[in-house]
Amino acid sequence: MSEASPSTIVTAAMLAIGDELLSGRTKDRNIGHLADLLTLSGIDLKEVRIVADEEEAIIEALNALRSRYDYVFTSGGIGPTHDDITADAISKAFGVPCIHDPDAMKLLADMYRRREMEFTEARQRMARMPEGARHIPNPVSTAPGFIIGNVHVMAGVPQVFQAMVDNVLPMLRSGAKMLSRALPCPYGEGDIGTLLAAVQKAHPQTSIGSYPKYDGQRFSTEIVVRARDPEALDVAAEAVAEMIAGIDRAKIRTNPTADA
Repeated sequence: MSEASPSTIVTAAMLAIGDELLSGRTKDRNIGHLADLLTLSGIDLKEVRIVADEEEAIIEALNALRSRYDYVFTSGGIGPTHDDITADAISKAFGVPCIHDPDAMKLLADMYRRREMEFTEARQRMARMPEGARHIPNPVSTAPGFIIGNVHVMAGVPQVFQAMVDNVLPMLRSGAKMLSRALPCPYGEGDIGTLLAAVQKAHPQTSIGSYPKYDGQRFSTEIVVRARDPEALDVAAEAVAEMIAGIDRAKIRTNPTADA
């Protein structure tokens, strides 16, 4: 993975494909895994879409995402069954034929020969990809994913998806890593909303998020400050801490026994 300058921002999107995701029959485990690894790699995952096994939906979503972000990662729809249409849709999105890739055919044929299994027409579907695509190795079950343009096409099975991601990440250009700091706040968002907005406005180099919590008796908030510049992070975090301390002081002055 190439080194990034402090100002480099690299963006990505994910397209998860499959009727089973939308029906709830399958609970997605790939989005969070990819998000974690991209964050560690200094790549900002900016958007995730989930679409059905419908060619036009896949093409529309893919074309929108690949024109907007540096990288697109897809999961699902490259198996042996009739509804595995991702390779066809991506080929059409790029305007190239979808072929039985010769190298993929050999990989799969050799694997099934070793296992003494027939290399059926259905299994041969797993060798189909856009003409000119490059392989993503699959150390789990052999059938490769593929790369075309800035799009990385991977299996939906979590174990295989994760193995493919591990093979893809070293090839990617990384960006400046996003740093973060979490500050516990004993007050609910209703108490801090206006003040926190002022802190965010005063520190435009940062992104400040608030995440409410409820322990069964009272609301509190976790405030997370994010920035690529360590100094900007420190200054904004100090401002948030001072904001919380200011609320403490104001509540003590107005009502020493007030329930925060």
